[in-house]
Amino acid sequence: MFVSEALNINEKNHLTIGGCDAVELAKQYGTPLYVVDETAVRRHCRTYKDAIDKFYGGNGLVFYASKAMCNLETLRIVCSEGLGADVVSGGELYTALKAGMPAEKLCMHGNNKTYEELVYAIESGVGRIVVDNKPELDTIDAICREKGKKQKVLFRIKPGIDAHTHSFIMTGQIDSKFGFALETGEAHDIIRHALTLSSIEVGGVHCHIGSQIHELEPFRQAAVVLAGLIADIKAETGYEMKEMNLGGGYGVMYTEDDDPIEFDKYIEAVGEALRAACDEKGIALPFVMMEPGRSIVGTAGITLYTVGGIKDIPGVRRYVSIDGGMCDNPRYILYESVYKALVANKAGDAAVDKVTIAGKCCESGDLIGKDMPIQSVEVGDTVAVLTTGAYNYSMSSNYNRIPRPAMVMTKDGESRIVVKRETYEDLIRNDI
Repeated sequence: MFVSEALNINEKNHLTIGGCDAVELAKQYGTPLYVVDETAVRRHCRTYKDAIDKFYGGNGLVFYASKAMCNLETLRIVCSEGLGADVVSGGELYTALKAGMPAEKLCMHGNNKTYEELVYAIESGVGRIVVDNKPELDTIDAICREKGKKQKVLFRIKPGIDAHTHSFIMTGQIDSKFGFALETGEAHDIIRHALTLSSIEVGGVHCHIGSQIHELEPFRQAAVVLAGLIADIKAETGYEMKEMNLGGGYGVMYTEDDDPIEFDKYIEAVGEALRAACDEKGIALPFVMMEPGRSIVGTAGITLYTVGGIKDIPGVRRYVSIDGGMCDNPRYILYESVYKALVANKAGDAAVDKVTIAGKCCESGDLIGKDMPIQSVEVGDTVAVLTTGAYNYSMSSNYNRIPRPAMVMTKDGESRIVVKRETYEDLIRNDI
């Protein structure tokens, strides 16, 4: 069972992605190698856009969460599919603009945006800035007054929703570095304050409850909570906010143990709950925004490695060493993320072995996974780790002075480089 429709097995018993032989890709471009299927990315974009059009009558916008995988070609693709993008740094903003994304379809995030980043966002004309704290709001107002501009903002709210996900990626509870709490009244206070600022347009509210969530109910609850806040502010001030951004966090399949919900079902379920809440509270259905990232690119990508060594520790473990690791995929060492791996040149064979895939970095914790079922593996084999389209390239590093891998996109049996492999010269480019 494959995690993605982009994957298959050909007559050579090799793994294919987007119609391309993964073993041949490894030979042509070298390893480690990120491979992403363009068709899968586009299909996921269309699923979300079609769902917004169907369940909200087009009264909404999908922002691709750039942090999942940010490069020029990915952003060109999501832009061409009618999506906007959320960005969380000056670098992501720069990349999105260079990719041709209209500034008004960008949403700027971050819990500690620098002054320079805020100036860049405002001068670029980004459609929305998500405010995380009062000093930031006052800074935005001051910049706008100085430059004679008015900026639409959303307010990041902690809705107090238990998302049943890893504690490192839960973001909607009161003990989070992000946003304004409802329980303490600070969410109401900041919105009332914003309404007194002449250079601020109060657009609405935003929340993000976590990542890799396989349930509908937390998203329904979040929509109801935010609708309640809009109603409260309307009752207190007479001002009705018109926009609601419900973030992302929709789960994908990493292994057979995951049971992801079809992406459009999230939007349908939230729409039902939101309409009922708006009717009950006497407010208009807001313009709805969502921010899927992982679910657009996650299963569309794999990473290819070459096996360089095998070490058996009798009665303990079998280590299979690859030519990558935590530099190109830090998610295991960060929070023990679970992946499915297979031998790409024996893809149709039974998984008769159980191995721990070890990276090449000088860290004991540099692993892709422990005791992973896999086909019989030998030195020189090509190993594919699946569902690496999200948070691998974007979180990669040069630890141990290892160059970052290249990225290839596939489509209908053809492949092309979209990110060049780094060289040793790239590693010292900024050294003095």
